[in-house]
Amino acid sequence: MNYCHRTAAAAATAVLASFLLASTCCIQVISAYQRDSSCVSRRSVLASTPALASPLLIKPNSAAATSLTGGPRVPIDGAKNGFPLASFGLQVYDDDTAYRRTLLALEVGYRNFFASVLAGNQRGFARAIKESGIPREEIYICGTVVSNRAKGESGAYLKTKEGYEENMNAMAYGGIGKLDQIMLDYPGPDAESIRGQWKAFEQMKTEGLVDTLAVSNFNAKQLDAILTMGEDVTKPAVNQLPFSVAYHPPGLLEYNKERGVLVQSWSPLSRVLTNPTFRPVLESIGSNHGMSPAVVGLRYIVQSGAGFCTQSKSKKHFEENLKVFDFELSTEEMNQLTKLA
Repeated sequence: MNYCHRTAAAAATAVLASFLLASTCCIQVISAYQRDSSCVSRRSVLASTPALASPLLIKPNSAAATSLTGGPRVPIDGAKNGFPLASFGLQVYDDDTAYRRTLLALEVGYRNFFASVLAGNQRGFARAIKESGIPREEIYICGTVVSNRAKGESGAYLKTKEGYEENMNAMAYGGIGKLDQIMLDYPGPDAESIRGQWKAFEQMKTEGLVDTLAVSNFNAKQLDAILTMGEDVTKPAVNQLPFSVAYHPPGLLEYNKERGVLVQSWSPLSRVLTNPTFRPVLESIGSNHGMSPAVVGLRYIVQSGAGFCTQSKSKKHFEENLKVFDFELSTEEMNQLTKLA
């Protein structure tokens, strides 16, 4: 193995280790959802934080949702052209793979991209955006910051600022000088740390470095740590969470909706298509609409009032997933799917 190969292998190992570490955090976060899904609601916060009038109430194929390339878009804070409900999320693979799959997603029509630092391939993604020839203003790009291990307001603030620079150093390979959205991959260990993370985010927005602020894996109490920072605090526009046919705990959508936050599902088909109990139901419902089990699973998410972040690898699956906006499940079918888990 020559030097280049050893270096690439070491880099890949480091990325995978980071991803596995984050996954462990994620398991802890899901446990927190299960404890807190009843949502300790702060009436004073909700009274001063009006819910969004749109994302969680708009049907994707209704007149209220703006229809552009890549499926319907819903209004969220800072998104001038709306937020596309269908997103492509890059996973852990090399820059060349990220480059190819990003170009494929763009060709099919995707315009919303989730490029996490944890995937380790933002350079390949950025290069694809640049070489696609598609105007930058038509594409919605979300980067992420991992600062959840920094403790205390000051430490979390500084680590979050560093995380933003890490994004932009990689995005510069594609001439991307500004992100549409920046997302906290995980909340800090306590309310003080979360406030430090969010102060850094708000400063980025004030300085015009990013348009929209978002979070991932936040439960109700963690959202409230942000919302109680003051009357002028910027609300998270999106909360990326596990939500699917296989995992939809009571109260998850509701606690976000009450706070005016749109849920975006990550890993939307995880444990869905391989489950021997779920699969026949999805196939049966799909046959009623001429759709695959995967599309039915995604439609359940959208019709419940959330967006989704797909992880497709082939052109066929990219195209298939956008068919989620071409039909509607009946109330009976939605109930059938809800009762599966």
